[in-house]
Amino acid sequence: MNVVEAKGARIPLLGLGTWELRGRACSRLVEQALRLGYRHIDTAQLYENEREVGDGLRASGIARADVFITTKIWPSHFAAPALARAAKERLAELRLTEVDLLLLHWPNPKVPLSETIGALCKVKRDGLARHIGVSNFTVAMIEEANALTTEPLVCNQIEVHAFLDQSKVVAACRKHGMAVVAYSPIARGNAKDDAVLTRIGRAHGKSSVQVALRFLVQQQIAVIPRTSKLDRLEENAAIFDFELSRDEIAEIGKLATRDGRIVNYSYSGSPSWD
Repeated sequence: MNVVEAKGARIPLLGLGTWELRGRACSRLVEQALRLGYRHIDTAQLYENEREVGDGLRASGIARADVFITTKIWPSHFAAPALARAAKERLAELRLTEVDLLLLHWPNPKVPLSETIGALCKVKRDGLARHIGVSNFTVAMIEEANALTTEPLVCNQIEVHAFLDQSKVVAACRKHGMAVVAYSPIARGNAKDDAVLTRIGRAHGKSSVQVALRFLVQQQIAVIPRTSKLDRLEENAAIFDFELSRDEIAEIGKLATRDGRIVNYSYSGSPSWD
């Protein structure tokens, strides 16, 4: 099975990111992705498309139990009462009784992490989410969150791609048994024209984008590329029928730099990135 396991969660290695997808186009793309074999859909309160994601899930005809649904709560709702309300609103929008994974979308230094993690744990105990986790957390935040939590934190969703060195954060996640889920795994299209990825792809009969995704999933990092095109959905899914060699993995790894970050937004000033 093409999943990464973490503290009881089985997260499909390939998912569909839905940032910027809206309306009927969003629901149709989710439906098409699921019919193509995707079993992991990622959305968020911020995206304002949870209703359409739920519509696409139902239209696909795929059993709810077979699809891993992730959503994220925006930091302005991190105080305990607000987080509980926001979690219930997520389910109402999706029209689901629970999500598979509920994440804190960005750190919020204005609310004590102990309060937020406590509220997140209660949401899980109340049955609104099967699993919980974080997103955009640094090494120090991962350490603090794991020290505070009373429920397993199963993942940290972060920007990861061939051009960004996230080795410290990935190592911290693995130290705590957390999965890593990569958003922007093709660096918002930058992988397409990279000479190294293109050359390696040619050797496997694959595109540079497929190589960029394979580079991550082969390291047991789940990927949630966003696309609005059906042909790209199919291309992104065709990454499980080839394997990169150790030398190819090492060569791609040399593309990463500390300043390769694309997404540098934070709710209250950018964190001190590792």
